[in-house]
Amino acid sequence: MDLGIDSRTETGASINVGAIQTDLLRSARFRVEREAHWRQLDDLVTRAEKGGAATLGYDDVRNLASGYRQAMNSLSVARDISLDRALIAYLESLCARAYLVVYAPQESLGGLITRLLVQGIPQAARRSALPLFIGFLALILGAAAGYRLFTHDPSWFYTFVPPDMADQRTPAASADYLRSTIYGDERHESDRLAAFSAFLFSHNTTIVVFIFALGVFMSVPSFILTFYNGLMLGAFFAMFSRKGLGYDIFAWLSIHGVTELAAIAIACAGGARLGLAILVPGVRTRREALRHQAHDAVKLAILAALMLVVAAFIEGVLRQTIQDPIWRLGIGWGMGVFWVSWLLFSGRESKISRGPKR
Repeated sequence: MDLGIDSRTETGASINVGAIQTDLLRSARFRVEREAHWRQLDDLVTRAEKGGAATLGYDDVRNLASGYRQAMNSLSVARDISLDRALIAYLESLCARAYLVVYAPQESLGGLITRLLVQGIPQAARRSALPLFIGFLALILGAAAGYRLFTHDPSWFYTFVPPDMADQRTPAASADYLRSTIYGDERHESDRLAAFSAFLFSHNTTIVVFIFALGVFMSVPSFILTFYNGLMLGAFFAMFSRKGLGYDIFAWLSIHGVTELAAIAIACAGGARLGLAILVPGVRTRREALRHQAHDAVKLAILAALMLVVAAFIEGVLRQTIQDPIWRLGIGWGMGVFWVSWLLFSGRESKISRGPKR
């Protein structure tokens, strides 16, 4: 009985050894037949990783593409016939490196930023006509409502405008004091105004982040926050207009407000794109629609952040040194023309005639 068990054990062991030897021979034959192509691909990938794909010649690029296809085919066969793990791991690593060389964008950081500014952001803005309409509509309606409410009852000012932002500019202030806040020699009050500008920039940045992020909740919170900023703007403008300073405050607001308020509306548009993906997903699922809309929504958020940086510089430097309302209007609305021109015309493909030359 013992001899029978030993013989079966030896027979099983010999079968296993034979199977392992067969697998090794098959792996060795598989490697020998294809190893030259793998080495060539490895060399091309290494050169591309060190110097970039632009360093490869035409023949090298062609060999790289064909070698990548052959390596993927070899990896598929190796997995199907269960070759040794070391060979499969090598092929997986080689195919992954080759994939990055073939398909990953071969572009520097500067090139990516340039493409984002020249093409990505303007094209995203042009594809966002309805969300941009929603954002600017919320701001305009809020400003109109704030102005009208203040006209009927000035106490609404204290409801809309936070005390820190008002900075003693209230309905109870005299016209002379309000005028001094517009045309005062602000260079001698640089510390106070710098702190005030930093507060405004921090406040607006926080508002922009909230407006954009809350847009995913069907756009309603984004619309409400933008509308509230319009209420503050309308009440603030109405207070100065009541003292006969409407033109002056309009010029004072224009120099930085054209860029700053547009940034808030654009952030609302980015949030609206997310909200519309939830409300109106179309043929896609809501998750797919949200993922699709997020590409342009993020670009709008980047645009809003860039505009806030420019507005902070204008508000912190130019508004303090430029007292002439004509110059304030020219700079403010000139920046508006710049933003509109950039977003409307940058990144458009030139129309090439496809007909035969005569």
